[in-house]
Amino acid sequence: MSKTSLTTFEPFDMPRPSDIWYVYGVVPRGFDLARAPGGLDDRSLELCEDGEVAAIISRLDGSEYASSAVEQATEDVEWLAPRAVAHDRVLTWASDHGPVVPLPIFSLFSGAPAVQKMLRARGAQLRSALRRAASGREYALRVYRVDSELTKSAAELSPRLAELRDAAAAASPGQRYLLERKLDTERKNELHSIGARIAREVVDALRPLAIDTSESRVAPRGARASTDAGLILDAAFLVEPRRLEKFQRELTAIVERHQSRGFRFDFTGPWPLYHFVQDDASRSSDDV
Repeated sequence: MSKTSLTTFEPFDMPRPSDIWYVYGVVPRGFDLARAPGGLDDRSLELCEDGEVAAIISRLDGSEYASSAVEQATEDVEWLAPRAVAHDRVLTWASDHGPVVPLPIFSLFSGAPAVQKMLRARGAQLRSALRRAASGREYALRVYRVDSELTKSAAELSPRLAELRDAAAAASPGQRYLLERKLDTERKNELHSIGARIAREVVDALRPLAIDTSESRVAPRGARASTDAGLILDAAFLVEPRRLEKFQRELTAIVERHQSRGFRFDFTGPWPLYHFVQDDASRSSDDV
């Protein structure tokens, strides 16, 4: 779930130290890294502290991670993939052990002074974001519409289709043929409407059980779980630990109600708060 955007916080057209400091995220001061996993390139993790907050960092090879080198390398999926995995691994581990504010992948600094300058400049926002991160965990839900299955049960979810189906069943053979053709046309048009309605019902049912909800825009012919499954909902929920069981029970009831009708559900988490603290955490380099 990391964002593959390059974020450099100091220009590198000046003489550089041998190491570049890579920041994964921000945590409270004194965060325990004793059992932390390795970071990018299996480098160890360190804290760079300023006031009440600290950045989780790794020191990377300055020649390989200069901004111009990274800009080129990120076009190579084989180079990018393991680094994205390492970035997420560190943030997920940190979020399992306390509040963390994720920074975008490839947040690069020239050294400790630059990191501390960022922490100091954004101190109020980062402290607020850490309080939010301490309130709950992020869970992701994707819902897919499987048209080959939904077509069979669409009349159960559409009064218009049910009316045409019943009219065709009661009609004479000649009328039945025309009504069945009309039913086929209406059914195709209705699948999108049914999917959109179910997506709204899912969010409306789960939103009261979450601290906050974030929905990503779904393209008309969006991501596919299979050749026959179109994405109709891509949402994230910030859930308090004490309400997680109730949230999961409600989601289970939704899945049981709709899965046999042609909908698929992909529920993952807990994740770091990728969707709920970014306004506080991710500022442009001009802010540093």
